Amino acid sequence: MDEMNQKQYQDYIRRVTPTHSLPAQMARAFLTGGTICVLGQGILNAAAAAGMEEKTAGSVCSLVLVLSGVILTGWNLYPSITKWGGAGALVPITGFANSVAAPAIEFKKEGQVFGVGCKIFTIAGPVILYGVFASWLLGLIYWLVKSAGAL
Repeated sequence: MDEMNQKQYQDYIRRVTPTHSLPAQMARAFLTGGTICVLGQGILNAAAAAGMEEKTAGSVCSLVLVLSGVILTGWNLYPSITKWGGAGALVPITGFANSVAAPAIEFKKEGQVFGVGCKIFTIAGPVILYGVFASWLLGLIYWLVKSAGAL
Protein backbone atom coordinates (compact mmCIF):
# COMPACT_ATOMS: atom_id res chain seq x y z
CA MET A 1 0.00 0.00 0.00
CA ASP A 2 2.81 2.39 0.84
CA GLU A 3 4.49 1.72 -2.52
CA MET A 4 1.24 2.44 -4.36
CA ASN A 5 0.83 5.79 -2.56
CA GLN A 6 4.40 6.68 -3.44
CA LYS A 7 3.75 5.94 -7.13
CA GLN A 8 0.55 8.01 -7.09
CA TYR A 9 2.43 10.86 -5.46
CA GLN A 10 5.21 10.70 -8.05
CA ASP A 11 2.61 10.73 -10.86
CA TYR A 12 0.95 13.76 -9.26
CA ILE A 13 4.30 15.60 -8.99
CA ARG A 14 5.03 14.87 -12.66
CA ARG A 15 1.63 16.27 -13.68
CA VAL A 16 1.82 19.53 -11.70
CA THR A 17 5.52 20.35 -12.13
CA PRO A 18 5.98 22.77 -15.02
CA THR A 19 8.47 21.83 -17.69
CA HIS A 20 10.74 24.43 -19.23
CA SER A 21 12.63 24.52 -22.48
CA LEU A 22 15.71 26.74 -22.30
CA PRO A 23 15.91 27.36 -26.07
CA ALA A 24 12.20 28.32 -26.15
CA GLN A 25 12.61 30.61 -23.14
CA MET A 26 15.62 32.27 -24.74
CA ALA A 27 13.77 32.75 -28.02
CA ARG A 28 10.76 34.31 -26.27
CA ALA A 29 13.05 36.59 -24.23
CA PHE A 30 14.87 37.64 -27.40
CA LEU A 31 11.59 38.38 -29.22
CA THR A 32 10.12 40.30 -26.29
CA GLY A 33 13.24 42.34 -25.55
CA GLY A 34 13.80 42.91 -29.26
CA THR A 35 10.24 44.14 -29.72
CA ILE A 36 10.64 46.59 -26.84
CA CYS A 37 13.93 47.81 -28.34
CA VAL A 38 12.38 48.21 -31.79
CA LEU A 39 9.53 50.23 -30.27
CA GLY A 40 12.08 52.36 -28.41
CA GLN A 41 14.05 52.94 -31.60
CA GLY A 42 10.83 53.92 -33.36
CA ILE A 43 10.06 56.45 -30.61
CA LEU A 44 13.63 57.76 -30.81
CA ASN A 45 13.43 58.13 -34.60
CA ALA A 46 10.04 59.86 -34.39
CA ALA A 47 11.33 62.30 -31.76
CA ALA A 48 14.42 63.04 -33.86
CA ALA A 49 12.25 63.51 -36.96
CA ALA A 50 10.16 66.00 -34.97
CA GLY A 51 13.31 68.11 -34.65
CA MET A 52 14.42 67.19 -31.15
CA GLU A 53 18.10 67.07 -30.23
CA GLU A 54 19.58 63.64 -29.61
CA LYS A 55 19.58 63.99 -25.79
CA THR A 56 16.03 65.29 -25.72
CA ALA A 57 14.84 62.54 -28.05
CA GLY A 58 16.48 59.96 -25.76
CA SER A 59 14.70 61.44 -22.75
CA VAL A 60 11.36 61.40 -24.57
CA CYS A 61 11.96 57.78 -25.56
CA SER A 62 12.70 56.80 -21.95
CA LEU A 63 9.64 58.65 -20.67
CA VAL A 64 7.33 57.05 -23.22
CA LEU A 65 8.68 53.56 -22.48
CA VAL A 66 8.33 54.06 -18.71
CA LEU A 67 4.81 55.43 -19.15
CA SER A 68 3.95 52.45 -21.38
CA GLY A 69 5.27 50.02 -18.77
CA VAL A 70 3.24 51.69 -16.01
CA ILE A 71 0.06 51.77 -18.11
CA LEU A 72 0.45 48.12 -19.12
CA THR A 73 1.02 47.24 -15.46
CA GLY A 74 -2.05 49.22 -14.41
CA TRP A 75 -4.15 47.36 -17.00
CA ASN A 76 -2.66 44.08 -15.68
CA LEU A 77 -1.13 43.28 -19.09
CA TYR A 78 2.58 43.56 -18.24
CA PRO A 79 2.54 40.46 -15.97
CA SER A 80 1.33 38.40 -18.95
CA ILE A 81 4.05 39.88 -21.14
CA THR A 82 6.61 39.07 -18.45
CA LYS A 83 5.32 35.54 -17.99
CA TRP A 84 5.68 34.89 -21.72
CA GLY A 85 8.85 36.92 -22.42
CA GLY A 86 10.77 36.38 -19.17
CA ALA A 87 13.96 38.43 -18.94
CA GLY A 88 13.18 40.05 -22.28
CA ALA A 89 10.39 41.96 -20.52
CA LEU A 90 12.08 42.38 -17.13
CA VAL A 91 15.45 43.82 -18.17
CA PRO A 92 14.45 46.85 -20.29
CA ILE A 93 13.32 50.13 -18.73
CA THR A 94 9.69 48.99 -19.07
CA GLY A 95 10.43 46.15 -16.64
CA PHE A 96 11.83 48.64 -14.14
CA ALA A 97 8.67 50.74 -14.50
CA ASN A 98 6.62 47.59 -13.86
CA SER A 99 8.66 46.79 -10.74
CA VAL A 100 7.84 50.22 -9.29
CA ALA A 101 4.19 50.42 -10.39
CA ALA A 102 3.11 46.88 -9.44
CA PRO A 103 3.67 47.25 -5.66
CA ALA A 104 2.11 50.73 -5.72
CA ILE A 105 -1.03 49.30 -7.32
CA GLU A 106 -1.07 46.23 -5.10
CA PHE A 107 -0.77 48.14 -1.82
CA LYS A 108 -2.89 51.17 -2.81
CA LYS A 109 -5.74 49.91 -0.62
CA GLU A 110 -3.54 50.30 2.47
CA GLY A 111 -3.35 54.06 1.95
CA GLN A 112 -0.99 56.59 0.44
CA VAL A 113 1.61 56.51 3.23
CA PHE A 114 1.64 52.94 4.56
CA GLY A 115 0.57 51.36 1.29
CA VAL A 116 2.00 53.18 -1.70
CA GLY A 117 4.71 55.16 0.11
CA CYS A 118 6.15 52.24 2.05
CA LYS A 119 5.80 49.51 -0.56
CA ILE A 120 6.48 51.25 -3.88
CA PHE A 121 10.20 50.38 -3.92
CA THR A 122 10.01 46.85 -2.48
CA ILE A 123 11.15 45.36 -5.78
CA ALA A 124 13.06 48.25 -7.34
CA GLY A 125 14.64 49.50 -4.10
CA PRO A 126 17.42 46.90 -3.93
CA VAL A 127 18.19 47.47 -7.62
CA ILE A 128 18.54 51.21 -7.01
CA LEU A 129 20.53 50.74 -3.79
CA TYR A 130 23.06 48.28 -5.16
CA GLY A 131 23.25 50.05 -8.53
CA VAL A 132 24.14 53.33 -6.84
CA PHE A 133 26.57 51.58 -4.48
CA ALA A 134 28.28 49.68 -7.32
CA SER A 135 28.67 52.86 -9.39
CA TRP A 136 30.08 54.69 -6.36
CA LEU A 137 32.53 51.86 -5.66
CA LEU A 138 33.64 51.64 -9.29
CA GLY A 139 34.03 55.43 -9.42
CA LEU A 140 36.19 55.31 -6.29
CA ILE A 141 38.37 52.54 -7.75
CA TYR A 142 38.71 54.50 -11.00
CA TRP A 143 39.67 57.66 -9.08
CA LEU A 144 42.26 55.76 -6.99
CA VAL A 145 43.80 54.10 -10.04
CA LYS A 146 43.84 57.41 -11.94
CA SER A 147 45.35 59.24 -8.92
CA ALA A 148 48.08 56.62 -8.72
CA GLY A 149 48.99 57.44 -12.33
CA ALA A 150 48.06 54.05 -13.75
CA LEU A 151 45.69 55.60 -16.31
